[in-house]
This record gives sequence, structure tokens and C-alpha cells, in this order.
Amino acid sequence: MAGHSHWSNIKRKKEKKDKKRSKKFSRISKMIATAVRENDGEKDPDMNPALSTAIEKAKAEDMPKENIEKAIKKGAGEGEEGSLNDFTLEIYGPDGLAVIIQGATDNKNRTVAEINQILKRAGGKPAKPGSVSWLFDRKGVIEIKNTEKNELKAIEAGAEDIDYKDDILIIYTAPDKLGEVKKNIKEEGIEMESSALGYKPKRKTELSDQYENFLEKLEEHDEVDQLYFTTKN
Repeated sequence: MAGHSHWSNIKRKKEKKDKKRSKKFSRISKMIATAVRENDGEKDPDMNPALSTAIEKAKAEDMPKENIEKAIKKGAGEGEEGSLNDFTLEIYGPDGLAVIIQGATDNKNRTVAEINQILKRAGGKPAKPGSVSWLFDRKGVIEIKNTEKNELKAIEAGAEDIDYKDDILIIYTAPDKLGEVKKNIKEEGIEMESSALGYKPKRKTELSDQYENFLEKLEEHDEVDQLYFTTKN
């Protein structure tokens, strides 16, 4: 029994490590695809600094070459995927958790159907446009590595507010200040994980295991880029 218990512990640790690695690869793949998509489909890293940065990050994490190439093609709308279009969905998760989903897809009907399946299994439901977004403020959202040094530099660069997610600092700006703050952050020598017009919840939410599992399922979806969430009460 002791040997069985030891093996079970090793197996759980490996599964946890593999899941974390897969999640990291998924995040980097989205960075690569977004860098291509937001720069008019430019696939040459020498001509696309954002793509160059994303590829360097992928290589540093030992991401397979075929994963990188697939993400580049996806961003360019090539291969099996076809042309990508941005989408925003408003949904209610378990216990009324309000969520805004942003992403890009070559087939919105398919993506919505797949997300609805995740919702159904979690006891959630789709929401009408506007029924969730009033719980959020429209903001510029920049993500960088969470270090004390980066936090100070972000404030100096013009961050309006800062939040925390695992090893990531989430920087909020006024929508019309996003470009300016991005420029200042680059000049500070800080590498950005992502940047976009997004949302800031009007109230902070403590995540139960049920919420975390639900949001994790959404994050794992290939077409989902960003999630913003809060409770109604």
C-alpha cells in the first residue's frame, strides 16, 4: 500500500506539472497568434517585434517548433483555421459568476456552441449583450511578470491601477492611455505578456474551487484569449 501511495503521489505531481506546462503552452500560442493577427498577418519575426518576443518566450519554455508554426499560421488565418475574427461573449457561470470572454475564431457558431457546452456542464448560461458588461469598466489591460521592480516601474509608466494573478501583474489604464502606457513600459525594458482593450471588474471576487475549475475550462479553449469575471453581489 505504501508503494501504491508513493506512485499515486508521483502520478498526481506529474499530472499537475503536465497540466501547468500545457496551460503555459496554450497561453504562449495565443500570444503568438495575436502578435500575427494584430500586425496585419506579418509572419516574419524580424518585421514583427511582438511576434519575435512571443517566439523567444516559446523557445525559452521549450515549446515544440510545430506548436510555434501552428500558432503563427492560426494568427495569419492560414491552414485549417482560415480567417480569424475577434469575438466578445457575456455569460453567467456557476452561482451567477459574471464573465466576459474575448477571443478570436474562424467559426463563431462552432466556438459559441463549444463554450455553451462548458457552460451547461458547469450549470451556467449565456447572457444577453449588456447584461454582464455593466459590472465592469472598460479599460486598457496590460499583463507583465509579477515582480516588485516591475510593479514600481508600471506605476511610473502611468498605470491607473494594478491587480495580481499568479505570477502576472495586471495593469489597468484609461482606454485612451493604453498606447502611451505600453510605450512607457517598453522604454522601461519590461516584457509584456499581453496588451489589449479589455475590462476591469467593479468588485473583486474570491475564487472558490468551483469558480476556478470553470474558468480553467474556459481558458483551455483554443479560441479564448482573455477572461474577465466578477460576482453580481
